[in-house]
Amino acid sequence: MFNSHKPSPSLPAQGRRKNLEFEPLSTTALILEDRPANLPAKSEEEAQRHRQEYDEMVAEAKKRELKEAQKKKKQMKERFKQEESIANAMVVWNNEILPNWESMRGMRRVRDLWWQGLPPNVRGKVWSLAIGNELNITSDLYEIFLSRAKERWKSFRETGTEMESDADSADRESSLDLIKLDISRTFPPLFIFQKGGPYHDLLHSLLGAYTCYRPDVGYVQGMSFIAAVLILNLEEADAFIAFANLLNKPCQMVFFRVDHELMLKYFAAFEVFFEENLPRLFNHFKSSNLTPDLYLIDWIFTLYTKSLPLDVACRVWDVFCRDGEEFLFRTGLGILRLYEEVLLQMDFIHIAQFLTRLPEDMPSERLFSCIANTQMISGNRKWIQVFNALLKDKEMEKSSSPTVKNS
Repeated sequence: MFNSHKPSPSLPAQGRRKNLEFEPLSTTALILEDRPANLPAKSEEEAQRHRQEYDEMVAEAKKRELKEAQKKKKQMKERFKQEESIANAMVVWNNEILPNWESMRGMRRVRDLWWQGLPPNVRGKVWSLAIGNELNITSDLYEIFLSRAKERWKSFRETGTEMESDADSADRESSLDLIKLDISRTFPPLFIFQKGGPYHDLLHSLLGAYTCYRPDVGYVQGMSFIAAVLILNLEEADAFIAFANLLNKPCQMVFFRVDHELMLKYFAAFEVFFEENLPRLFNHFKSSNLTPDLYLIDWIFTLYTKSLPLDVACRVWDVFCRDGEEFLFRTGLGILRLYEEVLLQMDFIHIAQFLTRLPEDMPSERLFSCIANTQMISGNRKWIQVFNALLKDKEMEKSSSPTVKNS
């Protein structure tokens, strides 16, 4: 009934392809095909030229493939080298440094190893030791404040209002609503802190306990990012102890209590080293009326956890725990150094947008190279000396003000 031997229109083309030394795998090979029957045939010269062009395309593709293979091989080699380095560092940290923490933490060899980044399985322990526990918080104390937080949540669910809600704590954004909202915005791509995620309740507990522990500070937007990073590296009670002590450091307390006068002193100190290290970019920012608060506030509030890729942010934390607040501002200058040429081509709006949303593929090694090339010395004065001099100026201004004299 059906003529199964009816020739297919595509057979001649297939026949032609069989005469080739290979089966064309893409449209690239179409250049070798004969023209349709209704068009003039290719001349020998044109066919030869097409064959040459095709050979060049194939050679170029092979070259790209080889380059890609070499790149992957190099990346694999670097990865193995990095893993070996981490494994070796882990042995040194666990067997030598941690058992002798107080005597070894300041040694040059240890500080150099610290700079390279802490192995993930000792990171939390080193952070805890470096941050310290000046507040003498215990696991039991955490449980007490966690119970108070749970009572508040229960009351909030039942009545729609918090039990002990004074105007001061409201001013400090300690409402449960804000904590809930902020948790939903904490590392959303990971989906481990959002409702239903494995760390949602833990993060909620830690932040709730802190608002009960420090009602004078309350909850401030951005805290959830810091707490989340600690939760990823420490057990619950240890994370709370590190969190409370970290936020109690002078710089963090200034920012989280929104002490405008002292924040301005930090910005002024930052600008001293900005001008010293990156004069061209400093002048460009000045002429664009771009002040440090436009980008530094977010960086400092979240300790770079919101602005940098998580692995890079953790490495910044490693050295921040080693060097203190100075390193936060040095990191800021490192970021500006890394993108200096790009930023010099931008206007106010584009700079502000760029620094608010930094590239997601920021290379860790290049950033740390830029940070290493940033000198925190100005006229033989270190960061702390510059900052203290600015504080003295502030005190002198206060003492010479008419209100102080009259009193």
